[in-house]
Amino acid sequence: MRVRTVTQVALMTSILIILGLIPAIPLGYIPVPIVLQDLGIILAGALLGSRKGCLAVLMLLTLVALGCPFLPGGRGGFLTFIGPSGGFLISYLFCPLLIGKGLKIFNDEKILVDFLTIWFVGVAFINFCGAVGLTLLIGMPFPKAILTVLVFVPGDTIKAIAALFIFKKLKVYKAFRN
Repeated sequence: MRVRTVTQVALMTSILIILGLIPAIPLGYIPVPIVLQDLGIILAGALLGSRKGCLAVLMLLTLVALGCPFLPGGRGGFLTFIGPSGGFLISYLFCPLLIGKGLKIFNDEKILVDFLTIWFVGVAFINFCGAVGLTLLIGMPFPKAILTVLVFVPGDTIKAIAALFIFKKLKVYKAFRN
């Protein structure tokens, strides 16, 4: 692996850790809080592409599984993957892969195409996987789980817009060209 790749993956992992230190907003009626960390997950796929983005997220998830408190609220440990947030966490690993591939396939300079690619993966896919996780891991009926995760869509859409603008501003630099 090249030094540049290792540096990019390490820096993105650091950004994901820092975003995990920002306190979550608990909702009360759902055991999953609103977090800012998924903004970094989206950026990992957009800025670094599929392979390097997945490596950065894999590093974060590995550290979390080993017990490092890098999720919002200081959570960490293997049990976080089989709790209410498990579906969301597992989807984090696939999100950079899908965003990176989608942006590469469409390779379009139109902001709407890039936004839709980021939104469908960074918002719809993550929340769908989160609903599946709520159903499988805590036994919530699937229709109720889908309705429950809809509360995240407006905030996640704002995060997707922010990620899009950060991506558009940074992709012109050599360090972020895949």
